[in-house]
Amino acid sequence: MSQPLLKIENLHAVVAEDGRVILKGVDLEIGVGEVHAIMGPNGSGKSTLSKVLSGHPAYEVTEGSVTFKGEDLLELEVDARARAGIFLAFQYPVDIPGVSIANFLRTAIQSNTGEEVDIFDFQEDLVERMGLLEMSSEFATRSVNHGFSGGEKKRNEILQLAMLKPSLAVLDETDSGLDIDALQVVSAGVNALHQERPDTSFLLITHYQRILNYIKPQFVHVMVNGRIVRSGGIELAAALEAGGYEEFRETAAGV
Repeated sequence: MSQPLLKIENLHAVVAEDGRVILKGVDLEIGVGEVHAIMGPNGSGKSTLSKVLSGHPAYEVTEGSVTFKGEDLLELEVDARARAGIFLAFQYPVDIPGVSIANFLRTAIQSNTGEEVDIFDFQEDLVERMGLLEMSSEFATRSVNHGFSGGEKKRNEILQLAMLKPSLAVLDETDSGLDIDALQVVSAGVNALHQERPDTSFLLITHYQRILNYIKPQFVHVMVNGRIVRSGGIELAAALEAGGYEEFRETAAGV
């Protein structure tokens, strides 16, 4: 049996500022090229998990382990995790006024690879990726997310994913705030990238089934009260859409 790309064991985490417990023993394995989805109600710890994986300083791991490509992920600083191949698409992407998308991406690629990026190759790749996401080439000169609509911000997140080519992409509620047209475009972009790079793994974090109608995970996990309480296939997402989370809240309460 091959080694998983990401292995999370008994992960506990608290809010660094006040010690409030959020994650209460998360176990999860993601193999190379696999697509997983974590679903759960507000406050269940889904977004906290994504931030802990990326090394956000607002959270402190108090117990458990996370290995990525066989190495201790928790020992790595935020930038080292990115260079190792972890990408986080934010639920609420931040604005960076004065920094163009093109300059931001070229700098990020050079930081990840440690090598100078040829400007002509970069521009050719950028234009191609923007076309995939139905983004006008003029967006390359705009400040990162500044004045963008919600849909434009999410497309820009997927553009970053396309350009940085990570091993694991964590999409934290990428469907949040998207209308159906933007959701279809973003999902089509993710699917095309996965087809192009089948070794890339994805972890989708969402409240609702709707994005899973377009991006099909092999594995679905239900997170409630800081734990994954059930795992299954895509049929589990349909059951959640039909019956809600109450059954799983009862399961979590009994743990």
